[in-house]
Amino acid sequence: MLVDFNSLPEESRVWIYQANRSFTEQEISEIQDKLNTFIENWTAHGSDLQSGYTIKYKRFIIIALNQNLNKATGCSIDASVHFMQQLEKDYNVDLMDKMNVSYKQGDYIAYKTLLDFKKMAKEKAVSKNTIVFNNMVTNIAEFNENWEVPASESWHSRFVK
Repeated sequence: MLVDFNSLPEESRVWIYQANRSFTEQEISEIQDKLNTFIENWTAHGSDLQSGYTIKYKRFIIIALNQNLNKATGCSIDASVHFMQQLEKDYNVDLMDKMNVSYKQGDYIAYKTLLDFKKMAKEKAVSKNTIVFNNMVTNIAEFNENWEVPASESWHSRFVK
């Protein structure tokens, strides 16, 4: 059951998929159509899952699920992963690699491998004040408060001094 992302309770679970490149406006429109269809039909053991999504910075797909109504099951999570893998193929983009880092450089969103990010931190090209995207957040409250944070306030802090 598709609902507006912003109408979901703060404790709703979130999954964040970051793309290794920005999507075009046309791709975003197509992805939104596909997300609408997927979420409208997403179920757990035959029960509707109250879910919504948002796309941020033309690069992040965030899906949220109100687990107060129905919890995601192994099969429903598998279905969402398969859906994302299909998007990867359809748009020749990487959405599943969690070993990459996105961060802000002014208005631009940069995307680096974790190895490159560590190297940049060592070379002081990024600092503890660099705004990073903490894709480890688990619910909407954390997403709203701790998704875009200085590196010093995220798991990235171990790399920046």
